[in-house]
Amino acid sequence: MSLQSLALIENWPVPTAAAGVVRADGTVLGTHGPVGHRFPLASVTKPLAAYAALVAYEEGAVELDEPAGPPGSTVRHLLAHTSGLAFDEHRVTAAPGERRLYSNAGFEQLGDHIAKATDIPFAEYLRQAVLEPLGMTSTSLEGSPAKDGVSTVEDLLRFAGEVQAPRLLDARTVAAAMTVQYPGTKGVLPGYGHQNPNDWGLGFEIRDGKSPHWTGSSSSPRTFGHFGQSGTFLWIDPDAGVAGVALTDRAFGPWAIEAWPAFTDAVLAELRG
Repeated sequence: MSLQSLALIENWPVPTAAAGVVRADGTVLGTHGPVGHRFPLASVTKPLAAYAALVAYEEGAVELDEPAGPPGSTVRHLLAHTSGLAFDEHRVTAAPGERRLYSNAGFEQLGDHIAKATDIPFAEYLRQAVLEPLGMTSTSLEGSPAKDGVSTVEDLLRFAGEVQAPRLLDARTVAAAMTVQYPGTKGVLPGYGHQNPNDWGLGFEIRDGKSPHWTGSSSSPRTFGHFGQSGTFLWIDPDAGVAGVALTDRAFGPWAIEAWPAFTDAVLAELRG
């Protein structure tokens, strides 16, 4: 089956774009564009890093509520962007659990913490724990666990299939990752301003009632995922039973704010139709 709606990426003002949709059972419902092309993921790296952190948790290398990051913070705080660390600097700007401060620094400290706990460099741990078992051979982490992943639509569809029907993790662990951590916490969603509440799970942003948002107006409130400043996104809509991935090589901006929700709504409408 191929989805006509995926061809909407042809109209995006970007040099290169690829997209795909995968069902909860791993069936790829359609793709468009160069699905084997490697794109910088920017923050779409974070769900991959978070998944590796959850493998480390299930392996007993770390506990979610053990100290990590700044004083008073835990692995869970780092995953949920509530450690109090600044956006891109390793300095504390709030008490842990107080505000949703989206933080690249937090994910870098998470990577360091797991590397220390497992005695394996984080990029290598990610490869062994997530990328290799899922056959994501075109994906690599080239630096920061917050933003330096490189991947393809093909590989991310494998990952999105895994998150919907986990084999590497216990289903209860993934359910926790898509459940709001520290409910009622407000903060800024980059590119979309203040949100109250600004709901996140463990490494995944949760749509809930956020408006405006980068997913579709018809995306269910349970939709979770991530977008990246390099013009990339991955969402999983448990109510629709599908996940969508789009990768581009143009930085996120007004074009994406306009194009992405319409694209997602068209995909969901076609699937319903």
